[in-house]
Amino acid sequence: MNFKAIRIFEEDGQYIPKIVERKIEDLPKGDVVIKVLYSSLNYKDALSCTGNKGVTRNFPHTPGIDAAGVVYSSENTDFKAGEEVFITGYDLGMNTDGGFGEYIRIPSSWIIKKPKNLSLKEAMIYGTAGFTSALSIYELILIVDPEDGPILVTGASGGVGSHSVKFLVKLGYEVVGVVENEEKRKFLLGLGASDTLTRDEFKDTTNKAMLKQTWAGIIDTVGGDPLSTAIRSLKYGGVVTTCGNVAGGNIDHMNVYPFILRGVRLIGIDSVQCPKEKRNEVWSMLANSWKASQLEDGIIEVQLEEILEKVHDMLNSRLIGRVILKHSR
Repeated sequence: MNFKAIRIFEEDGQYIPKIVERKIEDLPKGDVVIKVLYSSLNYKDALSCTGNKGVTRNFPHTPGIDAAGVVYSSENTDFKAGEEVFITGYDLGMNTDGGFGEYIRIPSSWIIKKPKNLSLKEAMIYGTAGFTSALSIYELILIVDPEDGPILVTGASGGVGSHSVKFLVKLGYEVVGVVENEEKRKFLLGLGASDTLTRDEFKDTTNKAMLKQTWAGIIDTVGGDPLSTAIRSLKYGGVVTTCGNVAGGNIDHMNVYPFILRGVRLIGIDSVQCPKEKRNEVWSMLANSWKASQLEDGIIEVQLEEILEKVHDMLNSRLIGRVILKHSR
């Protein structure tokens, strides 16, 4: 059977995306073949599309670290043809052909069976971004209560950030988001954020060992200098979770004082190799108690032919919210 997929080709040092016809037998090894109905756009996908070897080592390659659809065939009796399933994380879309193709073949150990109260489209509205956000919130609420004070979200208009705002608002927290411009400010206020800061307003230029105690907790999605500022501005006993590095992988102007004098905590979030038991627990919450009434707010649905334009927008910081890919067949 032939199907359509986006393939990124390496040609004379350039990375060229093309929509091609493929055959199921050309897919990598695995014991389950899935007909993909939905995928989503994440920052890793954008990096893979541009040849980032930290994400994808070998080309040609099909990006798409998220996929939702129905089982086409399975060598594992736990999965039946026609069963609705989805995948986020592991090696999908990185070095294993991913959800930007109409079919994937993967190990059955990667697959999550769709919870009853969640559609396939909703699973991809969440996707890796929503799941990463949920893992961050899961850790934060173990330590910080709504009455402890406001929660700051960096990179708040992106996929992880906007989901974090939705979850925190639903759980009764006061939320402030860091944004770039007025359009993104209005977007966050529409999701229920109480206020926003621009990047310049949040940026610290003093390089002091500790800053004014402002935030009970922080969901950091960008790393770099904003993470340094976040740690130094936490209230006593506060917590910051971190899951991204778009602002840099190093934490400059950082020291031990916030940790030993204010007892703050820094928690790293990994959604790629998260254990299956925890995955199932978090996805159950996303399908039920954490499911936001405005889940589809800020969602852009595109076809395969349109996704590369959104990749370009993401890499140039023009994207607001989440992009969902719907395969046409």
